[in-house]
Amino acid sequence: MPDPTPAAPRLLLMAPEDNCLIARLPLAAGEALEIDGAPVTLPEAIPLGYKVARRALKAGEKVLRYGAIIGTVSADVARGAMLHTHNLVSDYIPTLASDAHSFIGSTH
Repeated sequence: MPDPTPAAPRLLLMAPEDNCLIARLPLAAGEALEIDGAPVTLPEAIPLGYKVARRALKAGEKVLRYGAIIGTVSADVARGAMLHTHNLVSDYIPTLASDAHSFIGSTH
């Protein structure tokens, strides 16, 4: 007899307007899954809690999580690819930037 409880999705959508999803468990490179009904093969391993592109994103596009802008894509990103500091820049917090001291109020 089939299990009536569907398995929890591997990717979590926080808000309907988001263009990123959250990995609910570690995902392997080459793993096949569906994003919005479309088949996707993950191009890289994605750790637990990391962001995944819900659709293809172009450099300069804003990334939405919880329905709010969290950053800007710094390079084109394919659907299913990981979004992290190598291709996403925070719009709020310097990411290893030379101006980090000014952000935290240091005069050094």
